[in-house]
Amino acid sequence: MLKQLLKKMDSNPLLKNVSKSIQTSLANREVSKIASHFKQFFNTTIATDKATKALSYRIRHDVYCTELVFEPEKPDGLEKDEFDEHSIHCLVQHKGSKNFAGTVRMVMSNSYDQLLPIEQFCSHALEDEVLHPKNYKREEICEISRLAVPAQFRKRKTDQYEGAGTGVIDEHSFSQNEMRCFPFIAISLYFMAATVTQQKGINHIFVMMEPRLARSLRFVGIPFTQIGKVTEYHGKRAPYHIDPKVLFQTLSPGFKKLMMVIGKDMKEQLDDV
Repeated sequence: MLKQLLKKMDSNPLLKNVSKSIQTSLANREVSKIASHFKQFFNTTIATDKATKALSYRIRHDVYCTELVFEPEKPDGLEKDEFDEHSIHCLVQHKGSKNFAGTVRMVMSNSYDQLLPIEQFCSHALEDEVLHPKNYKREEICEISRLAVPAQFRKRKTDQYEGAGTGVIDEHSFSQNEMRCFPFIAISLYFMAATVTQQKGINHIFVMMEPRLARSLRFVGIPFTQIGKVTEYHGKRAPYHIDPKVLFQTLSPGFKKLMMVIGKDMKEQLDDV
């Protein structure tokens, strides 16, 4: 009934803005619920030891090597590279099953000899001469990289598009409330990365991503700025930049609550990093 009413309001120029306001309010209310559910069902973890980092590498191998075939499969089942030695690795863990639901890394640079992946592999795509890694102190930049969410936590029965029929969540194992959190796992990983970078004094974050993903993140208030052309890099991707200091200011109220929940959960861990 409400959806039909909002649809009618959208078709009326005089009521369109009212409809958008109502939809925004409903969306923020829903995200606020998700923030509470996230804390109930998930833990955030910063990998500080070899064993926990290996868990991150294994998720990456499952997604990047086995599923997407972006990288060749490795005999040990771990997807690693030279950037991992100067990266901070974050994971999200599902409390009920103890399985890890996603991982992301922040590649740091301690000197001009330590290039970011975006500099080493996609320098030809960097066209913005102002928002370019070379313009900043190395300790002030990082790159969000290797974000991976296992199929088990992102392929719901309602996801009847790309990849349908693979990795469907078993509804006998996960409750409806838990399933509502899964679309937010990737966003939570970005919030974890932003929380870590703010703690580390990073002023410039770079990332290679699909333009449609950047549009989706901008919709929830994560304003990545495209700084170069689309190029072939594990699919069609483009370079993006964001200042983590402005992130919290641009988030919608619901997502601010989610980021605050994640930040509070990570506080003690950040003191040890």
